Amino acid sequence: MVMFLLRALIFLVSAALGLIVADLVLPGFAIEWRSPIGFILAIVIFAVLQSVLAPWLARVAQRNAPALLGGIGIVSTFVALVVVVLIPGAGLTIGAPWWTWIIAPVIVWLVTALATLLLPMLFIKKKVAERRS
Repeated sequence: MVMFLLRALIFLVSAALGLIVADLVLPGFAIEWRSPIGFILAIVIFAVLQSVLAPWLARVAQRNAPALLGGIGIVSTFVALVVVVLIPGAGLTIGAPWWTWIIAPVIVWLVTALATLLLPMLFIKKKVAERRS
């Protein structure tokens, strides 16, 4: 149970980092910072959609279009971003320029993937150091 909660927390933090980096880098990607509840809602919705969409899209692609399996992470990120943007009050907007819709999923996916890989290493390293002392 503890590991499940730790993994969920790591995934939420990595989703937040991905969205924040996209907000900092892309001109048309905007997090509504005036509403912290909206940003938290955007993070939770995005993370839940990512965790559900990625395996589902992988199964669909494996059955129907195996050549697309390599891009499932970016496709699920794009779909999750579209859904979050469409939900009123979710605290995230993506607008002009048009290429923001293409670059945003790549940035969010890349940062989320790196954070999901690196954050457990930091937590594990800290836990090992605590147990040794």
